[in-house]
Amino acid sequence: MNEKKFDVVILGGGVIGLACALYLLKAGRSVLVIEQGTPGCGSSHGNCGTITPSHATPLAMPGLTSTALRWMLQADAPLYIKPRFDLALLSWLLKFRQHCNWGDFRRITAIKAPLLMRSRELLEQLVVDENLACEFEKTGTMYVYRDEQALEKSQWLPQALSDVGVPIETIDGARARAIEPALNNSIVGGYLNPVDAHLRPDRYLAELTRCVLEHGGEIRDGTRISGFRSGTRHIDAVLTDRGEVCGREIILALGAWSPQFAKQLNLRLPIQPGKGYSVTYDRPEICPRIPLTLKERSICVTGWSSGYRLGSTMEFSGYDTQLNRTRLDALARGAAEYLHEPVGARISEEWYGWRPMTYDDLPILGRSLAHDNLTLATGHGMLGVTMSAVTGVLISELLCGQSPSLDLAPYSPARFK
Repeated sequence: MNEKKFDVVILGGGVIGLACALYLLKAGRSVLVIEQGTPGCGSSHGNCGTITPSHATPLAMPGLTSTALRWMLQADAPLYIKPRFDLALLSWLLKFRQHCNWGDFRRITAIKAPLLMRSRELLEQLVVDENLACEFEKTGTMYVYRDEQALEKSQWLPQALSDVGVPIETIDGARARAIEPALNNSIVGGYLNPVDAHLRPDRYLAELTRCVLEHGGEIRDGTRISGFRSGTRHIDAVLTDRGEVCGREIILALGAWSPQFAKQLNLRLPIQPGKGYSVTYDRPEICPRIPLTLKERSICVTGWSSGYRLGSTMEFSGYDTQLNRTRLDALARGAAEYLHEPVGARISEEWYGWRPMTYDDLPILGRSLAHDNLTLATGHGMLGVTMSAVTGVLISELLCGQSPSLDLAPYSPARFK
C-alpha cells in the first residue's frame, strides 16, 4: 500500500492509545491509530471508572503471598490462578513475590503517587477543555469494612498515603453510612479518599475517539497487525491485513497483548493478562452516590446517572475467553453483604477484560532500547483510565522533543534488562 507517512502510528486503540493520540494531535503531529477491534473495546471498557490517586500503594505488599495461597482454595476469591504449566507466569509470580516487602512497597508508592495525582489533575482539565460527556464527577471514593480485625490490620494505609501527599480520612461506621446511605448497618468503618473521582469509562472512550477524529487523527479499526518490517534498529513499517503502514514514530500501546507483538521485535515485556470481571445494571432504587471498594471482598461499586456497575477480581488464566460464572456471580453475592440494594433490576452487560499487569505494578513508558523509533506505553495494570491523561502528556512530550514533566526513569523499559 502506497500511502503517506504519518508522524506517529499508534498500535492499540484503547484508553492509553487514544489518550496518546489526542495529546500528540494537540501538539501538531499527524497520527494514525490501528485497532484490531473497535476503539475502546479492550480492558477499560467494562471497568468501574474510578480515578484513584488512592491506589498509589502497589498490589505487592508484605503478607499477600500467604493470603493468595489461602484464596487459591476458594473458587470465588478476589484472586484466582488457573492451575497450568506456564513458565512465563511462574517467572512473573516469583518476581511479584520478591516485591512483597516494605522497602519495595514504600519505594513504589512514592513513585506512583505523583503520577496518579498529576493524571487526576490532567484528566479533569481534559474533560473541561474537550467538553467530554462521560459523567465525570469529583465525589471521592470510599473503602469500607465489615470486619473489625480487617480494618485494624489496614491501619498502615493512611500513613502510607499521607507520606506521599495523597489525602485520606479514617472514618467510623456511622460516618461511612452518613456519607453513603446505601451502606447497611454491618459497616464498621473505612477510609474516605477525597481527591478521587469517577466517570463512565465506555463513554470516556467514546469521547476520546470523537476528539481524536475531530482533531484530525485517523483511526483504522478492524485492522489486524501481522508483523513488522524493520532494519537493525529502526521499524520501517507496520504490517497489517490492510497493507503496510509507515510512521516516523511507533507507539506500542496494546495493553495485555503487548508482549505478543513485542516478541516479534525481539523485546521481552514482563506483562501478564490479569482478567477482571464486571456486571452492569440499571440503577437500583438505593444507589451509591460515591464509588465504594468493599474491602474484604475486593469488589468495586460505581453508580452513574446512566447505570450501576459491580466489578473487580483478578484472574490469571492466560487469554482464556470464557466468562467464569462462579467469579461473576460472586460480585452480586459479595455486594449483598454491604449494601441495602446490591443490584439493579436488569442486567445490561456482563463483561470481562484483560489488564496488562507488570510485577512491580508500574507502567512501561519510554523509548525502546532496541529500536530508535519505538516508544512503549503499556503495562498500566488496573489503572489505565486513571493514568490515561498523564500517559498521553508524557508520551507527547517525549516524542515532541520536550523534557518530560515527570521523570520517566522509574517507568523505563530499561528496568527489565
